[in-house]
Amino acid sequence: MSESRSKILIIGVTGNLGFELAKASLNASHRTFGLVRDSAFSDPNKLQKLQFLSDAGLEIVKGSLQDEESLIKALKQVDVVICAVSSKQVLDQKLLIPAIKRAGRIKRFFPSEFGLDPDKTRISHLDHDFYSRKSEIRRLVEAEGIPHTYICSNFYMSYLLPSLVQPGLQTPPRDKVSIFGDGNVRGVFVKESDVAAFTISTVDDPRTLNKVLYLRPPGNTLSMNELVDIWEKKIGKNLERNYISEEMLLKEIQETPYPDNMPMVFIYSGFVKGDITYFDINSSNGVEGTQLYPHIKYTTISEYLDTLV
Repeated sequence: MSESRSKILIIGVTGNLGFELAKASLNASHRTFGLVRDSAFSDPNKLQKLQFLSDAGLEIVKGSLQDEESLIKALKQVDVVICAVSSKQVLDQKLLIPAIKRAGRIKRFFPSEFGLDPDKTRISHLDHDFYSRKSEIRRLVEAEGIPHTYICSNFYMSYLLPSLVQPGLQTPPRDKVSIFGDGNVRGVFVKESDVAAFTISTVDDPRTLNKVLYLRPPGNTLSMNELVDIWEKKIGKNLERNYISEEMLLKEIQETPYPDNMPMVFIYSGFVKGDITYFDINSSNGVEGTQLYPHIKYTTISEYLDTLV
C-alpha cells in the first residue's frame, strides 16, 4: 500500500453515501478508518454494512461526534476527514471542527455537503434552514483556516429520478407526467457510488484544495422536458405533459406540511429556479469533476432509466 496516499477517516460509514465513500476509498488503496457509534452494532442493517466494510479492510474506530476524546484519537491516525452525516446532523460538525484544529495534522476536511451548493441556492425562505446550516459549517471551516474541499454533487439518482421527478410516485409514469415551470431549466443527477468515486479522487489532488468540486456530467445535466423525452423513447410512447406553473408549485409547497413538502422545495430549487446550473463554475472558485477526472466512468441518466423500464 502506497505511503503517499492519505489515510482517510469517514464519519457516517453506515449511511448510504458513507458506505459508498468507504468502498471507494478502500478500492483506491487508501488506509480507511470509520468512526462508528456503539449503537450501530445493535442495528442489523448497519452491522451488515460494517461487516462488509471491515472484511474489505475498513478499520473501525469506536466513537462519535459528541465524544471529543474518541474523536481526537481517531483524527490522530489519519490525514483526511470526510464527513457524511445526514442533513439532520449537519450542525453536529460544530464539534468536529475544533477537534480537527486540536489534532493539528488534518490535511483536508470534506464537510457533509454532497448536494446543491448551499451558498448558491435561492430558496432560504422555504427550506427550513436545510442549506443555511451547511453554509454555517463552511464559514466555521474557513474561519479556522482548515484546508478543505466542498463536494456539490447535486441530486442523487436515488432521489426524485426513480419517479421521473413526480412527487408521491415510486416509479416513472407511463401515461401522464407533471412538468414544473417551463420544463427547460436543467438539473443534475449523479449516482451515489459515482459521487463517492469523484470525492475520493480529489483527496490528494492539489487542484481541488480549498475549492468546490461540482459534478455536472454532460449526460446527467438535463431539463425535465429532456428527461421526459428520454423516457418516452425508452417506453415507446408519448406521455401527456401537464405543466405546473411556479405559482402553482409554490402554493402546493405552502399548503403541504413540512417535511412532506421538501421534495417539492428541492424540485422548485433545481428545476424552476435553476439553482444547480445558473452560475459559472470557474468564477465560483469551483472545478468540475468530469473535466478533472475524465477516466471515471459514471452512470448516465439514460443508463439509469434503462433499469426502470
